[in-house]
Amino acid sequence: MKDLENRVAVITGAASGIGKALAGQLAAAGCRLAISDVNEKDLDALARQLRANGHEVHSQVLDVADRQAFHDYADAIFAHYGRVNLVFNNAGVALGATVEAMEYEDFEWLMGINFWGVVHGTKAFLPYLKQSGEGHIVNVSSVFGLVGIPTQSAYNAAKFAVRGFTESLRMELEIEGSPVSCSCVHPGGIKTNIARNARMNDVSHITGADAEKSIADFEKMFRTTADEAAATIISGVRRNRRRILIGSDAYAIDTMQRTLPTLYQRLIVSGQKLMRKRAG
Repeated sequence: MKDLENRVAVITGAASGIGKALAGQLAAAGCRLAISDVNEKDLDALARQLRANGHEVHSQVLDVADRQAFHDYADAIFAHYGRVNLVFNNAGVALGATVEAMEYEDFEWLMGINFWGVVHGTKAFLPYLKQSGEGHIVNVSSVFGLVGIPTQSAYNAAKFAVRGFTESLRMELEIEGSPVSCSCVHPGGIKTNIARNARMNDVSHITGADAEKSIADFEKMFRTTADEAAATIISGVRRNRRRILIGSDAYAIDTMQRTLPTLYQRLIVSGQKLMRKRAG
């Protein structure tokens, strides 16, 4: 899908970060937008801004973990615009916790948004994308969908699942000769509020730092802006990329996993132990 003019683009998690940047850039490219988020205040502010700039926007509060609500939302968007061409399953949350200490409720909360939100968005909109005759699904995974990281087991589980789900879907669509394609996105460190808004357990015995310092240290590694990430994603869609890596850190992590598929774990463990020793 090289030409985005007058295409209908659906974006979840649109009130901030990559979703907000996607909304602005897709609108500038001529797309008609359907934006959603659980943050009603910031979502309304974005919708007002886009409309003030002359863009067509459908805005609705949506919990992507709610299956029925997502299917009702897809019905409403198709009824409103008459077609759907692009779906960006972008909404996501973070959780820092060890497997042993993690509460089931927190694990289910994260999986409901990061994995099931992608499944719901894909299944709810796929029939409408096919009916529109041209479509592309973009599912946001992470570099943590490429490698495992201590204290990120829930996030790893969801993002690995998104990767496998999307790669399988892509092959199915190609085998059947569908007019719809899909891409899996693996961002590295993006300058958003996802870490700041994460649920955090005490992981100091792993990281050597309290939750606040762990978040601050993690955010220091964020090097790519949301606008840069959005531009990379849109370029990947135009080129029909299977996998879209964002940031030099994403390429480095992808290379590390390919060349050191198990040794990388030992390197991370050694590095983490050294950091904990220095902190202690």
